[in-house]
Amino acid sequence: MALFDLFSKRKRRERGEFPDVYTYEDLPNALRVQVVHIAREVYFQGGHLTDHARSVLEQLHQALSREYGVFNLVDNFTHDFEAIAKFMLQEKNHERVLDAIECLFRFADNVIRKDNYYYNPELDIDEALSELNCRFREAGIGYQFESGEIIRVDSQILHASAVKPALALLRSPVLSTVNQEFLSAHEHYRHGKYEECIADANKSFESMLKVTKKQWPYEQTDTAKNLISICLSKGLLPIFMQNQLNVMQTVLESGVPTVRNKMAGHGQGVQQRTVPQYMAEYIIHLTASTLLLLGEASELGK
Repeated sequence: MALFDLFSKRKRRERGEFPDVYTYEDLPNALRVQVVHIAREVYFQGGHLTDHARSVLEQLHQALSREYGVFNLVDNFTHDFEAIAKFMLQEKNHERVLDAIECLFRFADNVIRKDNYYYNPELDIDEALSELNCRFREAGIGYQFESGEIIRVDSQILHASAVKPALALLRSPVLSTVNQEFLSAHEHYRHGKYEECIADANKSFESMLKVTKKQWPYEQTDTAKNLISICLSKGLLPIFMQNQLNVMQTVLESGVPTVRNKMAGHGQGVQQRTVPQYMAEYIIHLTASTLLLLGEASELGK
């Protein structure tokens, strides 16, 4: 269903009442209800659950219940969609609510998208996911659903210009390893594991360097510096950018790899190391931009 630009919404924009700073731990009730509405459109056909939808929702309900060590998500329900919906509305742990949202829409994105005949033939998955992300933004909640995952967003501008295009590129089968490592970095970031976030972001960067169009020879033990040198020496970027090669190599070498080595690549030693959030955020965005540059230059996503 299309989003309505209601009078009250327009007036709120005029008064500057839409939040411009994201929150992460408080999922308002109105947002939860909106998500249930979207999920209902995905799984219901003509106001009823199809047999396929019932089967899928039963599996999702059982999987979540088992993970949390309970028999059911809620006490009283007539079918599994109602159980999951009540859980999303009542659960106090925001991460568990995000778990349920991710499960519901990951299945929609990966399975229903390919064959919605058995669920809702009139469903437009892209429209549903777009509304989901729009509802997050309107509520000032710093999460988005991208590439089958709920990821944390700190800057909508950086997310739109770097992270989202990078994730779209990484959906190419040839980049599955890079995609897995980059999404793992986001998962660590969402849970405040910033050192692990930096480590996995750099794994994705090094993996991207190893996956090039011409499969230039390299050693598995090659460092990021060596891999960068190989890519540049083989003319990965167009010749007219020759003047910028040295600058780009400096940025790449002193950006992702160096920060990783100094902050997340070695033991802590005597003094306990704390990686600040802003450093992990910087690495996420720098890595996204670099993956996008290398992917487009080598035409890996085509």
